[in-house]
Amino acid sequence: MCQLDVQEMNEQNPVASRDGVTSSLRIGQISYLNVAPFFHFLPDTGFCGEIVSGVPAELNQMLADGRIDACPSSSFEYGLHADDYLLIPGHSISSIGPVRSVLLFCPAPLETLQNQEFALTGESATSVNLLKILLQEFMGFTQVVCRIPQEPVETLLERGTPSLLIGDRALAAAQKYSGMAQIIDLGDFWYRYTGLPFVFALWIVRRQAVEGDRAALLDFARQLQQARSLSFERLDEVASSRKGQGELDSAEMIKYWRELSYDLSGEHLQGLLRYFSLCCKYGLLPRVPEICFIPQG
Repeated sequence: MCQLDVQEMNEQNPVASRDGVTSSLRIGQISYLNVAPFFHFLPDTGFCGEIVSGVPAELNQMLADGRIDACPSSSFEYGLHADDYLLIPGHSISSIGPVRSVLLFCPAPLETLQNQEFALTGESATSVNLLKILLQEFMGFTQVVCRIPQEPVETLLERGTPSLLIGDRALAAAQKYSGMAQIIDLGDFWYRYTGLPFVFALWIVRRQAVEGDRAALLDFARQLQQARSLSFERLDEVASSRKGQGELDSAEMIKYWRELSYDLSGEHLQGLLRYFSLCCKYGLLPRVPEICFIPQG
């Protein structure tokens, strides 16, 4: 774990705010229900930057390209490009057991699907690679063949293709396909075999954004904590604002948020490093990255 020295960073890359404006942070927002506790009360904390919405894969690319400064992004994205990123401490989107929104739908028992192709949405590299790891490390699969189809994954699922769905689509499909032979929650699968939380997303910041305006990002980190705390004090309000936007009613949404873990504790970091280590074992990452946070001093 590391925390970069600010003076050293600034000597290597002189500070220069984008267009001379220090309050123009562009923050990515995953268009999933699970991030609502971070964003619902964010305007009430004094945040005055720009919010850019998208699915994880889109936001990962925007973060890499510098079109946004920070977002709750794929853990795998951090692992792949850790030299370009820093983390906001204390926050994640994780599960300690079932996650409910990263689900593998199987038309037959999983152990019989050794040579079958799995259909994926392609929205989250973290979940796709988690599936590959779980099947190879814990189920003994010699290979995992995955495909991102042109047509909706739900269409292939109805035809009997094993399919991975994430986010709100997984929540909806769990209700629609409840009679499927097996619905496997990847968060629960991971926890049963490792006893560790699984960190699906981290709050990732571009190092260049920190070099350009560290004070604005530290302010944002404080605003983020305030917004999250407010949400968990008033989840009924957050749920009411989401009515009609998905398959879950207010009570189910609140239950979903309370079952997730939004912390980034030492145990979470153990789980994250175990995931990165297994990614290396199966050729998905070149090395285990160092975990580096925004300098606080």
